[in-house]
Amino acid sequence: MTSLIFGKDPIDSAISKNLRKIIKMRHQIHQYPELGNREFKTSKLVADHLLSLGLEVETDIAYTGVVGVLKGNKPGPVIAVRADMDALPVTEDTDFPFKSIERTTFLDKEVGVMHACGHDIHTSVQLGVASVLASMKRSIPGTVKFIFQPAEEGAPPGEEGGAELMLKQGVFNNPKPNAIFGLHTHAGLEVGQLGLTIGPAMAAVDHFIITIKGKQSHGAYPHKSVDPIIMATEAVDAFQTIRSRSLSPLEPSVVTVGIIRGGERFNIIPEQVHMEGTVRTYNTEVQDMVEERMNTILEGITHAYGGSFELKYDRGTPATINDPVLSRKMIPTMERVVGKEKLIMMDPVMGGEDFAVFANEVPGVYFRLGVVKPGTTSGWIHTPKFRADDSSLEVGIRVMSNMILDYLQSSID
Repeated sequence: MTSLIFGKDPIDSAISKNLRKIIKMRHQIHQYPELGNREFKTSKLVADHLLSLGLEVETDIAYTGVVGVLKGNKPGPVIAVRADMDALPVTEDTDFPFKSIERTTFLDKEVGVMHACGHDIHTSVQLGVASVLASMKRSIPGTVKFIFQPAEEGAPPGEEGGAELMLKQGVFNNPKPNAIFGLHTHAGLEVGQLGLTIGPAMAAVDHFIITIKGKQSHGAYPHKSVDPIIMATEAVDAFQTIRSRSLSPLEPSVVTVGIIRGGERFNIIPEQVHMEGTVRTYNTEVQDMVEERMNTILEGITHAYGGSFELKYDRGTPATINDPVLSRKMIPTMERVVGKEKLIMMDPVMGGEDFAVFANEVPGVYFRLGVVKPGTTSGWIHTPKFRADDSSLEVGIRVMSNMILDYLQSSID
């Protein structure tokens, strides 16, 4: 059972009044997940709740994004808090009574849809924070801007989306925040634990698409071909030398080929092979080096075999850097809420997050929320067995509400 807090603290009191409703909304969001730029039901649920709290609400930002503005009765700075709303093309395999059985079409394939990255928790926590702070409006010194973002996992092909499009459409205008907070579920932390990385926290995310072109032939006559499969396999091997031989061993980076497609029949050497993958880095000079080396490797291999190539290299989400000064400023708040021993200082990871786009504009803090109920297990994020417990909502709401109020109060002291 999820515990309810009945304390004298106004935040705790507000949580006790709203938690059951927030849990119910979390179940609804989880049971009916939606992919990026298609979060229509989720967006409406969010907007309706914010309006019911008396916030100023703007909708249809970056397709389905929602922004709610809560103006306190006292003057002060502006703090933004962001939650992402989109789900993933994953078929859920949990024992939740509210598990998703939704299906949709993604990249011309029928797929399941699941909140396999915890965005239902992110959205629900932020709705809870809005409920808590709206009840305390008279004592809030400043303004809170609640940003509910679509398409963090990426927009559909041919569409813009996510944090970048929200910024382009003016989400940081009128009023512009002085700082921004965000959180992400963590399948390696128990409910009640938090994770924080000061400084570089999550990597830049680049996406590459390669077409290796050869000459088609019968499989029994390979000498008549220019075999793109041979060229592709050599390229995959050679890409790994970028990390091991071209870059400093102290410089974090990843080069991963995730897709190789080629051929139509077992006895035909195809004309071309499609390759696709990701590069993760923290340093723009390393990004430059990786892209340059990929071009050089592909040029050398294809030239040696008599083929050719096309490389499309897309620099996507930048690295997420937690502002060191602001991060250290918020540590006492986090420790006060969960206990010093439950705030875990974490190493940087090679995963990416477009919260970075916001944090490049104003100082930001992005922390991890433990979601695994003690005594249970969860699959990792982006897997069918990812299982975030309802009890993490209470912790997330308490932590974020306290962080926001402490930031606003400290900024005017």
